[in-house]
Amino acid sequence: MSIPLIGVSACTRSSEGGSHYHQVGHKYLSAVATTAKGLPMPIPAMADQIDMDDLLDKLDGLFLTGSPSNVEPQHYDGPDFRPETERDPLRDSMTLPLIRKALDRGLPIFAVCRGHQELNVVLGGTLHQNLHELPGKRDHRMRRDIPLQDRYDVAHPVDIKPGGMLERLAGKTGDVMVNSLHAQGIDRLGDGLFVECVSDDGVIEAVSLPSAKGFLLSVQWHPEHPTALAWPLSQAMFKAFGDAARAYAAQK
Repeated sequence: MSIPLIGVSACTRSSEGGSHYHQVGHKYLSAVATTAKGLPMPIPAMADQIDMDDLLDKLDGLFLTGSPSNVEPQHYDGPDFRPETERDPLRDSMTLPLIRKALDRGLPIFAVCRGHQELNVVLGGTLHQNLHELPGKRDHRMRRDIPLQDRYDVAHPVDIKPGGMLERLAGKTGDVMVNSLHAQGIDRLGDGLFVECVSDDGVIEAVSLPSAKGFLLSVQWHPEHPTALAWPLSQAMFKAFGDAARAYAAQK
């Protein structure tokens, strides 16, 4: 069986000199290649220049990456961003319609961090922009007072709910430790989504879509980083995604 082609969402950035870039972190591409056993293909945020249907014809899976930027609030009727908020409207214009089209086709989708939030917005959900300011919520943001590799180590438990995909992949319900590097999080849950697990302070940390035509799993944490990719649940998630992509490719 040929290796499945996995589209990987890219972010944009601009240099002080005015040059523009589309970028995907190595950790995302490596996790797809080594653990999902797919061929990662970065998808530039060029919605006005790419035929999305033609692109999706070629893909066997879609991996939605994390990012320092946040989904523009007009996409979910949220409050205006604060001036310091990082944003990437070009990514929004590419990923949000691409997710809708991928869902319609039953293309396997695996989403992490920003991708998790994008999926929720596409399905009609909303986001909290600053979780740490809500009563009873911990600070889920990335710690900057420790070495980079340690920022992706375990930070808090999530409670895996019975009857979902994570229970099957983890082989159990109850607490599993994950990392935490986000300021935003799900507020109102998107239509049809099943809550796979929540953090100990009540944040929705993973969802699936029982009515999806194909594989769909979305998590708020970062299982793709080498530190986290060594965890059994991370490996199981990427393997399941890769298996779904191979099955999708075989049916073309």
